[in-house]
Amino acid sequence: MAINLIKKMNILDQTRQNMNEAIKHLKNELAALQVGRAQPSLVENIMVESYGTKSPLKNLAGINTPDPATISIQPWDKGIAANIEKAINESGLGLQARNDGAAIHVPIVKPTEEKRQELTKLVGKLAEEAKISIRNARQTAHQEAKKMKENGDFTEDDFYKTEKDVQEIVDDMNKEIDEIAKKKEEEVMTV
Repeated sequence: MAINLIKKMNILDQTRQNMNEAIKHLKNELAALQVGRAQPSLVENIMVESYGTKSPLKNLAGINTPDPATISIQPWDKGIAANIEKAINESGLGLQARNDGAAIHVPIVKPTEEKRQELTKLVGKLAEEAKISIRNARQTAHQEAKKMKENGDFTEDDFYKTEKDVQEIVDDMNKEIDEIAKKKEEEVMTV
């Protein structure tokens, strides 16, 4: 009986871990959206060429926001400032960095109403992708529990209890995704 409980807990722990990864990915994707407010998270994961390798910007420079409309980047090595500027300008985020020799400044332009509506749709799309990952993790847990039932490691009751517990995790994760998306949509639509 205790072995069944351990196996069930392993399934639930792995499922929760997989689902938390989906939520973490969603948060990272949403942090990179330009919503008209300067945020270090907008640029910190941009990959920059430095000394033959690519590294996230946050590993190469100090990033801060001196005002709500500007991101200021202080490279730790002034020799890669041009690479940082290039990486930001080519990131696909619609940002235009300026290198003044001492720092790189990235002005953040307030998005138009049309752009905010596009961003809101993108938030919804990213949230739906996270929910798909959640469903995939649920399916993996279901298959694992089913395999254990077929092997005789789980009783019928163990199987259905595991299914119920997995569904509770799914419901909690989907609720969290909805809350994250709603908060980001409000942030996008705030002028």
